[in-house]
Order: sequence, then structure tokens, then C-alpha cells
Amino acid sequence: MIEVEVEDEAWARALTDPEALVRQAAEAAARGKTGEIVVLLTDDDTLQELNARFLAKDRPTNVLSFPAGTDARLGDVALAFGVCHAEASEQGKPLADHLRHLVVHGVLHLLGYDHEAENDAARMEALERQLLAEMNIPDPYAEAGRAGADVRNRT
Repeated sequence: MIEVEVEDEAWARALTDPEALVRQAAEAAARGKTGEIVVLLTDDDTLQELNARFLAKDRPTNVLSFPAGTDARLGDVALAFGVCHAEASEQGKPLADHLRHLVVHGVLHLLGYDHEAENDAARMEALERQLLAEMNIPDPYAEAGRAGADVRNRT
């Protein structure tokens, strides 16, 4: 089950049906896995608080994942509107595509994927590319690794 909570209405003002976009991406990434996923669409201040509290990084970020580690509950993913919107603009991509990429990225973290080591990052990025291609979203890592570096360095 995928639950979407829209805490910052900027998401709903900027996108038509952000909940459907999140569900599409989360279902694609979690394919075949059972367990509850909660995705919070919130603001930069909330992500900065979570980032400081749980990762000791006192700055806003695009996406954070909180694995639950149980079969019934896979975990939570939180995304900051301001950071995500700015990244999409800077990278010249639609916010809807960037949102779905970051949801896929966050859900893969819930499933145990990581990008700390280069070989793990390559494996995770390859899966992201495949899942995004299935949703007709262009490769976010194609432009000289710029987008990939943004995701890896922020999460």
C-alpha cells in the first residue's frame, strides 16, 4: 500500500495530481514487494529539520528515505518542494519527471539499495534508468552525470 500525504500545497499548485505521480513511481520501484510506503510531499524547512535530526546535516535536501525494516511496512520517503522545484528548473526537466525520479530513488533506498560505493551507485542508477524508461522519463544521468551527482550528494 502506498499512502501519499501532501503537506505543502505548492506540490498541488505546481503539478496536476501529484499523488498519482508518486503512486506510479513508488509502485514501479517497489514492484513485487509488499508493505506500506508513506510518501510525504512537504517543504524545505521540514526536510531540513529531518536531515538535521536524523543525518546531522543542517540543510534542506531533495529526498530522504526512512526504511522501516519490516515486511508489513517498508518505510517513509519525504520530498521538499523548493529543492525539487529548483533542481528541476536548473536541470531543464519537468518537475513531474524529477518528482518521479526522486520517488523511485527514495523507494529503492527503502528496499536496501545504496550509492555510497561506486559499484553500488552504478547498480542503483541502472535500475533507476530502467524504471524511469518504463515510465517514458528520459535518463536523468545522461547529461554528464550532473543529475546523478545531485541525487547522490543530497540524499
